Amino acid sequence: MTGDTLRIPLHALAHGRTGDKGDRSNISVIAYDGAAYPLLVEQVTPARVEHLFRHRRPTAVVRYLLPKLAAMNFVIDGVLDGGVNGSLNLDTHGKALAFLLLELDIAVPVELVRYARGTHRIRQSTNEEIIR
Repeated sequence: MTGDTLRIPLHALAHGRTGDKGDRSNISVIAYDGAAYPLLVEQVTPARVEHLFRHRRPTAVVRYLLPKLAAMNFVIDGVLDGGVNGSLNLDTHGKALAFLLLELDIAVPVELVRYARGTHRIRQSTNEEIIR
């Protein structure tokens, strides 16, 4: 990565799907374009995901890489307040958790911003906002 970088939300580069089983959530992150996949692997790490979900107190975060699909799957234990049958949480399936993950900021070299999708605010590393 050379030159200037912009900070953009993960959802500009990838989409996600969420599933659950008991108190375990799994969130898939799928790059819109395979060219952005190495950048996502570099920055969307188990440590960052665990930090992002710290308010839900995960007991484990495991990432599985699926390079032929330009995707990764995160299995996050202990984040569903016991799961569908054991929780009073409004989102007992954790479907909204993919949206939380997709808000994660990613530092993207300017030359890779062309792979971003949608209308969103792009924050330069100098904190100047650009509307795209």
